[in-house]
Amino acid sequence: MAGDPKIAILGIHLESNRFAPPVLRPDFAEKFLAYDDELLTDSRGTHPRACGTLTGFVREMDRLGPWIPAPLVYADGGAAGPIDHDFFLELKEEMRTRLIAAMPVDGVYFPEHGAAVSTAHPDPDGELYEMAREIVGPDVPIVSVLDLHAIVSEKMVETTDVLVSYRTNPHVDQVERGAECAHVMHELIGGVKPEVAFIRLPIVAPQVKQLTADGLYAEAIQYGQTQIDDTVMNVSILGGFTYGDTPFNGMSFVVTTRGNKARAQSLCRELAERVWQGRERLLPELTPLDDCIAMAVERGVDPSLEQIIIADVADNPGGGGRGNTSWLLKGLYKAEAKDAILGVFFDAPLAAEAHGKGEGATFMARFNRSETDQYSESFEAVVQVLNLSNGQIVGRDPGSRAGMAIDLGPTAVLRLGTVKVVVISIRQQCIDPGYFEAFGVDVETARTVVVKSRGHFRAGFSVYFRPDQVIECDAPGLTSPNLSNFHWTGFKRPIYPLDMNTGWTPPDW
Repeated sequence: MAGDPKIAILGIHLESNRFAPPVLRPDFAEKFLAYDDELLTDSRGTHPRACGTLTGFVREMDRLGPWIPAPLVYADGGAAGPIDHDFFLELKEEMRTRLIAAMPVDGVYFPEHGAAVSTAHPDPDGELYEMAREIVGPDVPIVSVLDLHAIVSEKMVETTDVLVSYRTNPHVDQVERGAECAHVMHELIGGVKPEVAFIRLPIVAPQVKQLTADGLYAEAIQYGQTQIDDTVMNVSILGGFTYGDTPFNGMSFVVTTRGNKARAQSLCRELAERVWQGRERLLPELTPLDDCIAMAVERGVDPSLEQIIIADVADNPGGGGRGNTSWLLKGLYKAEAKDAILGVFFDAPLAAEAHGKGEGATFMARFNRSETDQYSESFEAVVQVLNLSNGQIVGRDPGSRAGMAIDLGPTAVLRLGTVKVVVISIRQQCIDPGYFEAFGVDVETARTVVVKSRGHFRAGFSVYFRPDQVIECDAPGLTSPNLSNFHWTGFKRPIYPLDMNTGWTPPDW
């Protein structure tokens, strides 16, 4: 190839919970919706807003040598509901026209998530890849990064050259995986021909069993990485996002080699068989709500007991939850659990009212006054305003948003009885201690910390809590690991563990 490589950058970063409200353009704009050079400015900035996979790719391409970026459109919605289909079609058309205008290009990079669904289509990610392939033709490399919760369709595999997923959950390697994609892109432009093998197991593993510090899933990922060599380019094992509820749900294995199809197939099959044989280890183990409240009360009166952190895993905004169910908050308040803190609770009208009252004010607060979700029940209590903020913070290290600019919107710390709660105006999960400490709430001295998060908090809060101090609460919500709580309509059945007698036969390639 003569001259500096020209690489188009485009994509959607969205994890869709089918049971959550649809998302539109304003929802993406609130997080990160950028066009053209805005993508590069953000990636090269001190505190980027977009997902680290965009940042990592751009910065590594800069480091590797001269190149010609062709930034097009990037919509980062995080975790939410299905994307409104009309808006998806608008985005797709914007990407299509911009990619045509940018031609010719030497490569295409998608900093995707891979678990998007629209209100009318189960595979928007595959549709975008297919659109790009039709424009650039069969010989231009298309490389995409994926969250390890991606829902991988056959179209996604067939229309790209290399798919690279995260290896960590909590996701602390997003920048590294973006950088890896830059190296992959250079290899493909240099003439390497990838060979790919793909298997999807009929398993919808509860999200709490997709951590990568230990457990069956962690062991599979760790073993896969030991197989990387001059032949094996990438091993990606994707747990999937159960709440997408699509025909493509399942645990996916994607092995990419440098020109060796047989090696890709044998390793892919070996990895899938390892997980299938140990699938019973993927069943969740949760602590009942009443037991969580009792544990918090005990710690408030007995200083000899270690502090705990309770994860409200069923109301995880990082999985599409609303971040405002009140079961734990009401329970702690009514039980008068001392030195208990909870964050972050998404309630923009309440935060606005607190800002209107001012610091030190006392008033009757109504939580969830304007919510319509079935799990977001209203709750009233007398509160005192302890702290007010604009909610602009920077993610801490360690953590999946380390160094990134985070906007929680107008934020208020309220005290109700013995409990302190951080109320925010832009829906986010609680990633690290800064979501408390930036607003004057001390995590280190709290006896019980409650976080609206499923797993990403584990990295950030590891400075205060060991894994054995983490309690996963069994409460209602849009992201409950109790899969029997939902009415599934999209899965291909049978599928484990909803159907315990599910069978699987390895492919005979």
